Amino acid sequence: MDLNGLGDFTLVSTHGGLGKASRASGKSKATLSRHIAELEEQLGVRLIERSARGLKLTEAGATLVARTEGPMQEVTEAMTAAREGLATPRGRLRVASPLLFSQLAMGRICAEFCAAYPEVTVEAVAEDRLVDLVEEQFDVAIRINPSPDSGLVGRRFAKDRLVVVAAPSVPMPSPGAVRSVQSVVSSNFQPTHWNLGEANLVLEPVPRLRLSSFLMIRDAAVAGAGAALIPQSIAWNQLARGELVQWGAISGSDVALWILHTSRRLPTPKVRAFVDFMCDRYPEESLVLNG
Repeated sequence: MDLNGLGDFTLVSTHGGLGKASRASGKSKATLSRHIAELEEQLGVRLIERSARGLKLTEAGATLVARTEGPMQEVTEAMTAAREGLATPRGRLRVASPLLFSQLAMGRICAEFCAAYPEVTVEAVAEDRLVDLVEEQFDVAIRINPSPDSGLVGRRFAKDRLVVVAAPSVPMPSPGAVRSVQSVVSSNFQPTHWNLGEANLVLEPVPRLRLSSFLMIRDAAVAGAGAALIPQSIAWNQLARGELVQWGAISGSDVALWILHTSRRLPTPKVRAFVDFMCDRYPEESLVLNG
């Protein structure tokens, strides 16, 4: 199939007529019309109905637009990038990332990325739900332990794990049988045990406070309300300052953060730059979130 013909058909359908497409592209109306006619002949179907009132897409034409508009845009971007040497990230970058990571890290990350790539503008959206990158027009998404998805590709850039922490004033139970401990838990907490494998300790949390965010849980633990189970990444500063003591890590709680983009799109310079930027930011994959 002649990509020039397909491109001109997309151009005419997008602008709603030969005249507007001609003015937008600099191509003559005769050239555009000829290319569309040649494409119709190749396909053996009518794509556009021509009348005195203008042009109207046939059912086949509308189907072709719906199936090729996105890929044609990607081809155009790829050709533009090739002409420019694949060197300069530019344009709007839409990023979806989890709420906690967004609140504690994405502001600085986006500011530093824009400083490094001044021709890129960033729109970051904090979403704990799994966004549809294609339907919702996101360029990349940051996800925790993502499920295998044939439509997405990417790289792991950081690791985290769940740890049990408490203020120094809260006595740590001795190893042995299951130990009950006064705790600060999440709002959706269900009865369970905290298995600290490395510490040879199994805890039975007895909720004293139920809070709706990890930051609230951490701060309540600092205030001495009880033991808490939180991501290690948000406790580094409090541990370093002695405000919290880490009792141990939950066995099998390791999590990985990935930056993903759709495999059906040719990675643009802005996407490649952001993926590399995120991986370079955490070279040892050690996640520290300040807050």
